[in-house]
Amino acid sequence: MSTTDRYDIYAPIHKALRQFMTDTLQRLGRLDLDDQQDLLLGLAQLDALLDAAGHHVQHENAFIHPAIEAHSRGASARIAADHQEHLDTITALRAEAATLRAMPSPALAHRLYRHLASFVAENFEHMDMEETAHNRTLWAACSDAELQAIEGRIHASIDAAEMNVWLRWLIPALNPAERAALIGGLPPEARAPVLDMARRLLDDGAWAKLCRAQALPAAAAA
Repeated sequence: MSTTDRYDIYAPIHKALRQFMTDTLQRLGRLDLDDQQDLLLGLAQLDALLDAAGHHVQHENAFIHPAIEAHSRGASARIAADHQEHLDTITALRAEAATLRAMPSPALAHRLYRHLASFVAENFEHMDMEETAHNRTLWAACSDAELQAIEGRIHASIDAAEMNVWLRWLIPALNPAERAALIGGLPPEARAPVLDMARRLLDDGAWAKLCRAQALPAAAAA
């Protein structure tokens, strides 16, 4: 089996993170400091992103890196160091956001925007290394079933509130086949609320494709 056919534990969640990061960066870039609600909502989205990024680091450190180290000692060291830098940057960004919330000014808003842009840029390079170098190590060490089991343990560690945040960004970030597989793999009792979320997030064309994949009645795609 070629590596292109292997199970990629990183790809879906990284798609969600890239979407979450770029959307939040754009939102910060267009903040209206004269509109208190716009400012508070924009900073609330940044808070949610920083929470998600911090949780993502913790999940990878706790569940994925041990599998890498078991096969190739030291292979996760560079990424682990990146992760600590990410956590430090998250703390700094939170402090900048708190300052802007308390004292809105164009200079502070642009500083926060630039620093988030740098964080996003570094994360994009970091995620690419995980999807290449780390995946090669994981594919050499683990079967697809073992990788899916690791992912299952990550999912089991995530509470409902955090899972809803991930789903909000996963659903629009995935392609139609990935989206259908995600929702089709949910327990039947969990599918209805996720489909409701998908209907709010997707345009009519993407929603119609999902309905066809899930064999939903035509009325659901209207």
